[in-house]
Amino acid sequence: MSQDSHASRIQKGILAIDPLMYNFVENEVLPTVGVDSESYWTGFEKVVKEFTPRNKALLATRTELQDKIDQWHLDHPAKNGEIDFPVYKQFLIDIGYLLPEGNDFKISTENVDKEITEIAGPQLVVPVKNGRYALNATNARWGSLYDALYGTDVISEDNGQETTRAYNPKRGAAVVAYAKNFLDEHFALVLGSYTEVTGFDVVDGQLVIKQGETTTELQVLSKFVGYVGDANSPSGILLKNHNLHVEIQIDANNPIGKDDPAFIKDVLLESAISVIQDCEDSVAAVDADGKVAVYRNWLGLMNGDLQDTFKKDGEMQTRRQNPDREYTTPEGGKLILPGRALLQIRNVGHLMQNPSILVDLGDGQEEVFEGIMDALMTPLMALNDIRGNTERANSRTGSMYIVKPKMHSPDEVKFANDLFNASEDVLGLPRYTIKMGIMDEERRMTVNLKEAIRQAKERVIFINTGFLDRTGDEMHTSMNAGPFVRKIKMKAQEWQPAYEQWNVDIGLETGFKGHGQIGKGMWARPDDMKEMMVQKIAHPQEGANTAWVPSPTGATLHSMHYHMVDVAEVQSRLKSRKRANIDEILTIPLAKDTAWTAEEAQTELENNAQGILGYVVRWVNQGIGCSKVPDVNNVGLMEDRATLRISSQHIANWLLHGIVTEAQVMEVMKRMAKVVDGQNANDPSYQPMATDFDNSIAFQAACDLIFKGREQPSGYTEPLLHHARRALKGSL
Repeated sequence: MSQDSHASRIQKGILAIDPLMYNFVENEVLPTVGVDSESYWTGFEKVVKEFTPRNKALLATRTELQDKIDQWHLDHPAKNGEIDFPVYKQFLIDIGYLLPEGNDFKISTENVDKEITEIAGPQLVVPVKNGRYALNATNARWGSLYDALYGTDVISEDNGQETTRAYNPKRGAAVVAYAKNFLDEHFALVLGSYTEVTGFDVVDGQLVIKQGETTTELQVLSKFVGYVGDANSPSGILLKNHNLHVEIQIDANNPIGKDDPAFIKDVLLESAISVIQDCEDSVAAVDADGKVAVYRNWLGLMNGDLQDTFKKDGEMQTRRQNPDREYTTPEGGKLILPGRALLQIRNVGHLMQNPSILVDLGDGQEEVFEGIMDALMTPLMALNDIRGNTERANSRTGSMYIVKPKMHSPDEVKFANDLFNASEDVLGLPRYTIKMGIMDEERRMTVNLKEAIRQAKERVIFINTGFLDRTGDEMHTSMNAGPFVRKIKMKAQEWQPAYEQWNVDIGLETGFKGHGQIGKGMWARPDDMKEMMVQKIAHPQEGANTAWVPSPTGATLHSMHYHMVDVAEVQSRLKSRKRANIDEILTIPLAKDTAWTAEEAQTELENNAQGILGYVVRWVNQGIGCSKVPDVNNVGLMEDRATLRISSQHIANWLLHGIVTEAQVMEVMKRMAKVVDGQNANDPSYQPMATDFDNSIAFQAACDLIFKGREQPSGYTEPLLHHARRALKGSL
């Protein structure tokens, strides 16, 4: 546990550094990356002095604008769920919330890896604090289609195809049929189907496909790009479609391969093209102890030597980063493909501060802004990779990728860009080595997105919609306007599709096609892969060249969508369409009819309360920042602080407008706490809430998120969660 004893801290100018953090940087980081201690801390101090006042000013602007919007809604109450929209829009312009749009421009970011500029495919988001998960995600660049199908509901359990403890041959046959149909659709043969294939040869650089006594070939010969093993008896055939690779793996001695006419044992798909190693929404790191764990894993990933040892099925296993993959080209040359996803790291946003380092700017000690600390720490740990000094490289272009979340305006993007400039100067890096991903997940960011991109046009490589946080900010911004629709109806509101289209439109207008990622949000039901395969194809169809998935299995399955859809072609077509309507984006999702039945209101409360409690109890008591939390129907949902923000703000809104009462909410919270306790009964480290509501820090924190929800900055959950976690750890 990190202790906040000021006396034990190491003083570096105005910085008072927690010994855990200082010793980690001094002993594990600086010698490894070859940076002088004094120059680093001197530079760190200089950046903190310059950027802390600017950070505070930006947060003050957020508060000032919110106060004005709150008052406007009190002065202009909605009628039947409608506001005077022209007056409202002009008001947003007058207060500087909605900014004028400048001349057209194109982003000019250079030295960007192909995983961002050329290859459309899934993106995993994973808490970097968990080493095993971080490695699993990194290694999810390649995934077994057979395993992904066999272990999920994509393959029906009907007709004897149930998932059983032992291997079920009927289910296995259904998996093989599905995979061969996939090959037929995207790597079609001149004659017949892959179900008729009996072998493969490479003859004079051409792929010869045997079908008994006859042979055939690919309809598109150029889709064959390599092989493994001997040309006359390859153990792997490498195919390529829409810049994504597929490897047909062949092994006559394999339990699956021996029963296949062509001895195919598996179909390996290039899956998670990029990964966001997350320091933010999916992580609980409230002090030096937590931040060192985060940074240590990031350092290991960047140096290529991170490993994690754990027990699985009664045996100890050690996980490391996968090596690159080597193939022979049709012409006999060598082809090396990355064995790992391209890693980005999501730093903390502008709001939070962290006690790892205390700073004194003349008014006494205060905690360092965590986003400033991250901007100076995470590139430091990537120096070996940036310089090409690692065996298992991340960036092949000498770049480092930081995703910046929860920014609200062009000024906030300019602040982040200037901060990255300063970090590059401290570390002796060329300008724009650090690339920026911009999360479009706050309302004021959305409506000013073009101008926000302009502020980082030499550095930006990524814009991504985040429906969950965006909904939370939608509700908090217009909290006083009136009661919102039920949460289940939110995606059907006018603002939501306009917001999603707007992000793509602005991205294409500013030159992201072929230069950066336009991303879409998370599929939150990791056990519901059949439905994901139906729904998530919409993301590439809408022009997104990446979209978030919750697991390596999800990445493998979602990668098939990028074989089905040529995103580059879609983007070319969409560039000429009419831009989304900003008036629709600004439409507030107010309920026009609030005559819900008592049962409907109660159901809404229970769903929200159960999700809040299920997530918060693990976050506060166990330090788990991302959980698969069962809902009231025991359907597992991936929960992080974004989903928590929605649920807490929604109840706070209904409380404010009298849809529910405080007593009603508290009764539901206590009843749902018992449900959550029951759902976690088999976890030996779980600490129940219902046995002592008054002294359960987690339960009290969950209640605070609701009853103090209106006063939380932008409706964010981090301040209350951090306070509760530190109280539990005894470090307040």
